[in-house]
Amino acid sequence: MVSYAYVSDSLIFMSKLNNSTIKEILLKETYVSNEDLEKAENALVKTRGSLVDYLLSENIISKQLLGQAIAEYYDVMYVDLGQEKLDETMVDLVPEAMARARGVIAFAKTADGIKLGMTDPKDLEVRKAIEKRSGFPVIPFYITDEDLAIALYVYGPGFKKTFDSLYEKFLGSNISIEERDEISVKLVDIFLEYGYKNRASDIHIEPYESKVVIRFRIDGVMHDILEIQKQKDKTKNLPDFIITRLKILSKIPTDQHHTALDGKLRYTVGNDTFDIRVSVVPVNYGENMVMRLLSSTGRQFSLTDIGFSAENLEKVKLAIKNPHGMILVTGPTGSGKTTTLYAVMKILNKRDVNIATIEDPVEYDIEGISQIQVDTKTNLTFALGLRAIVRQDPDIIMVGEIRDEETASIAINSALTGHLVLSTLHTNDAATTLPRLLDMKIEPFLVASTVNLVIAQRLVRKICAKCRISYNLSEEEKILVNGNTHITEYCAKKECADLDKVRFYKGQGCKVCGNTGYEGRIGIFEVLEMSESVKAMIVKRSSSDELVALARREGMRLMIEDGVEKVFSGVTTIQEILRVAV
Repeated sequence: MVSYAYVSDSLIFMSKLNNSTIKEILLKETYVSNEDLEKAENALVKTRGSLVDYLLSENIISKQLLGQAIAEYYDVMYVDLGQEKLDETMVDLVPEAMARARGVIAFAKTADGIKLGMTDPKDLEVRKAIEKRSGFPVIPFYITDEDLAIALYVYGPGFKKTFDSLYEKFLGSNISIEERDEISVKLVDIFLEYGYKNRASDIHIEPYESKVVIRFRIDGVMHDILEIQKQKDKTKNLPDFIITRLKILSKIPTDQHHTALDGKLRYTVGNDTFDIRVSVVPVNYGENMVMRLLSSTGRQFSLTDIGFSAENLEKVKLAIKNPHGMILVTGPTGSGKTTTLYAVMKILNKRDVNIATIEDPVEYDIEGISQIQVDTKTNLTFALGLRAIVRQDPDIIMVGEIRDEETASIAINSALTGHLVLSTLHTNDAATTLPRLLDMKIEPFLVASTVNLVIAQRLVRKICAKCRISYNLSEEEKILVNGNTHITEYCAKKECADLDKVRFYKGQGCKVCGNTGYEGRIGIFEVLEMSESVKAMIVKRSSSDELVALARREGMRLMIEDGVEKVFSGVTTIQEILRVAV
């Protein structure tokens, strides 16, 4: 017998509602009599089985009536997917791993939103994830496990069937260790490919006392994918084989089990190649492994590709011509700061200059650049790494992040002594960056004399090019737009104050974009140049609001204004700009 559980099949909905709750639901509206329930409970005393399973198997209640009762409990509608024509174009909207693990299926799309069948309509986390992915409201419906199992056919049997077959062979008594090694290699390939195709950002392998759980993070939400039971016979314990295989691929020592380890590997699925950053830490019941999947396309981005307007691009190109000083990129985590720095270094990476970086982690390998990985185990911090780089005769230095006063001080001094320094900070906008450096006890005159340019950015989703259409804003959308001062001011300048006369764009939804209306992301930016007047205000320790006001008078475009420009150009939607930049 195969001793692993495919979680999407084993986590059935009825386990979320215990027998007593089910009894209460059915009695409330007299769906089932007391006599039938007592009969069922007596029969279940020995088996300790599911009340629902018994009621259905004995034809005491129909699936439809049961579904209706539970739907009323959740205050949603019940849908019998067996009577519905499933819209197979909705498949890509919900990744297979999410659909199976969380018991959800998108079965239709209307003007009101996405119709989402759910075995647990109270799962707000997955509802929010799908709303974020699609850009449309989610209308929840209750579905039974039986309906879900039938609907999941649209994804095909691939992952489960293949994993099941190979694992049965792995547990067989008539195969050698070498054959088990070969099978484990195939199994690792299967779930890495499955993770990539389901757009997982992270893959977790978590050990417990008797099992190991494999989980995917998709759209920020964690999903249980597999449970693999541990075997007493170490030659048949698949989790050990998987961890060993991944350690070998990521060049991590296989004989070290009691210390934190990091590695990296490159993996190919079809024509797509991507990087995987691997972290292993010892825990109570073994080794916990987390893999971050990194798109290799980031290495190919140019400044134009990532969204810089012609005006902002000119400012950046002018700043990077300066042989010394600092260029800072700011924004929250996940806003694309590192991608922007790599795009800048791509321009600067020539044979006549020496470029060195200190990063945590080194996300992409760039030929011709010396890249140093921060390593706390050896006390190689940003500050110490930066001190070492300065002694390596660099022309250009990239510091992954300025986190503390020491790193900030060394970076500033490096910029003063004839180096061009590129780095990032976590601030909300360009102007806030400068007071932030002052907070790190950098003298105002040093900030004024070293910082050449500050770039603040966010990422927004792009309208799918295959299904883009033009339309006029609804009354609700007009209210949102008119409620934002920056947008109305910008529209007034561009002579587009009458929103009824402006054509906006959106994606209808198609197979290419998974019916979301969006495909890919692009940056929106504000670029603050260090003019003499801005430098004077820094020396006077002026506030960020004063700096913004001055910069705008000198022509700086705010992020939200850059975003609105991309809306009018048909690149993104007004909803995206309001979601990200406000």
